[in-house]
Amino acid sequence: MLKKIPNPYVRSLCEWLLAVAAAVLIFLVVRSFVFRFAHVSGNSMEPTLNHGDTVVLSRVHYLFGEPKKGDIVAFPYKENPSEYYIKRVIGVPGDVIDLTDYRFTVNGVPLSDEFSSEAVLALGDVRFPLTVEDGRYFVLGDNRNGSKDSRYAAVGCVPKGQMVGKVVLRVWPHNAFGGVK
Repeated sequence: MLKKIPNPYVRSLCEWLLAVAAAVLIFLVVRSFVFRFAHVSGNSMEPTLNHGDTVVLSRVHYLFGEPKKGDIVAFPYKENPSEYYIKRVIGVPGDVIDLTDYRFTVNGVPLSDEFSSEAVLALGDVRFPLTVEDGRYFVLGDNRNGSKDSRYAAVGCVPKGQMVGKVVLRVWPHNAFGGVK
């Protein structure tokens, strides 16, 4: 197609514009369907993630699969959808979540929580026990007493369709670069 353009300058300009358009298209496809970057704001995921960390969100994980217990996920703030909450999934559809004696249970079993061992003093405003509805997920911050999460009606259980992606990699700070569990 470009070989038919007789002027070499016009042909060169067209080739350059075509390359830029292809690069933009590839960027948009990757950003929409493969991954995104997110910045951690606040201390709700400490000690796993810290304020100022930059993480990579895999969008592919939930195109072909379901969120699993233990996954760290990102979803938009209701008040400002350009920013994300980043929390850990502890309840999947059908699970019964309860909060008794300052500890969470899932289906009657105490939450085996390697991410947070502190007693839960921030009870939230959701009534327990709570059964997680189909297509929704109960999420908590690892810093249980410093997190606004599914214990609060303003956040609630998160629909899968609102999840932007699974946190898979920390890229900043450089000395903490690596996978996230």
